[in-house]
Amino acid sequence: MRVIAAGLIGVALAAAGCASRPSRDDLVERTDCAPVRFDIYFANDQTSLTPVAREAIRLGAQQVAGCAIERVRVLGLADAQGGATANLNLSERRAQSVTAALEADGLPVPTFEVQAAGASGATTPQGANAPMRRRTEVLIEARPR
Repeated sequence: MRVIAAGLIGVALAAAGCASRPSRDDLVERTDCAPVRFDIYFANDQTSLTPVAREAIRLGAQQVAGCAIERVRVLGLADAQGGATANLNLSERRAQSVTAALEADGLPVPTFEVQAAGASGATTPQGANAPMRRRTEVLIEARPR
């Protein structure tokens, strides 16, 4: 009988110890409304968004839903192929394409900072093409309300 009672007391103490431990959520501060950064990639000479790109934009906008949006930075880029003017125009159209999709997903228009870099920085100092330059970089600066 004593063995059973001691066992029950041990189980009760173990259960009480587990119940009093803080959960991970109690220990780790939530990072809601933090800045969100992602890239949208394009095919060569393209400005239209793929279904994957649209989903990335939707998820980015969803992450900051309910937050105060300080600013949305959109930077269009192009690779080193083609002329400087054509690459600047291409990067501008890419940035506008992404901006329109972000607006459609509910991000506030006055907070946008849209820029285009064209092929600037698309080659290394040694003259090699920088990889993955056919993209638009997005940074959504958000904070709690």
